[in-house]
Amino acid sequence: MNALALPTLTLWQREMVRFFRQRDRVVGALATPIVFWLLLGLGLGKSFKALNAPEGHGYLEYFYAGTLVMILLFTAIFSTISVIEDRREGFLQAVLVAPVGRLAIVLGKILGGTVLAFVQGLVFLALAPLLGLHLTVVSLAWLVAVMFLVSFALTGLGFVIAWRMESTQGFHAIMNLFLIPLWLLSGAVFPSTGAPAWLGWVMRINPLTYGVTALREGLYWELPHPDASLALVVTTLFAIVMFALSLAAAQRTTRGDLQ
Repeated sequence: MNALALPTLTLWQREMVRFFRQRDRVVGALATPIVFWLLLGLGLGKSFKALNAPEGHGYLEYFYAGTLVMILLFTAIFSTISVIEDRREGFLQAVLVAPVGRLAIVLGKILGGTVLAFVQGLVFLALAPLLGLHLTVVSLAWLVAVMFLVSFALTGLGFVIAWRMESTQGFHAIMNLFLIPLWLLSGAVFPSTGAPAWLGWVMRINPLTYGVTALREGLYWELPHPDASLALVVTTLFAIVMFALSLAAAQRTTRGDLQ
């Protein structure tokens, strides 16, 4: 256990220190989604009826869960840029030749990004009462669990993408091409109902859709949610699969591959 716990915690701590020393990353990861939320939410608030929401709740409330996922996405994904930076600085090569298992390396990096995303998500979640969203102990526990799973899954996804990338420019290009559409087609911005049939199917097979659904179920806990179990199961599987893919990518890589 010490052989796993010590390097894992060390890499996790390194991610914490690196992130909070770069205050522009802290501000950007949290402020950008909030600006989107306010601009779109206030702009469309009078012309949009929130799905499965009580009467009188508009787009600002509907987009709240989507903005929460955006914060998790931005923080988790951008934290995995450190993989590329570590390779360029030679730190990753040094870790790979050290007597440290790949499981500890992957777990430490992913837990670092997960905790960063999770904490910033909690900060934004604190705004829920201002929207009239009353959270109970049970609903808060549900939201905390779902947020952690989504953060873990998204950090794992970012790790898989960043592990073989050679430049941060290429990473940003992949993010704009793949990750932003992944978020847009998750029900974060608009519901699948009313969308073209093919687009609705794309949204149904998008694993992030179920994370957004699970968060909305926690925010509107007093309403019936027949899809709650399915959303939680798919989100959990998403996190497990992303971690497995991250571990597989790290195990297939030698020090020479990263030079």
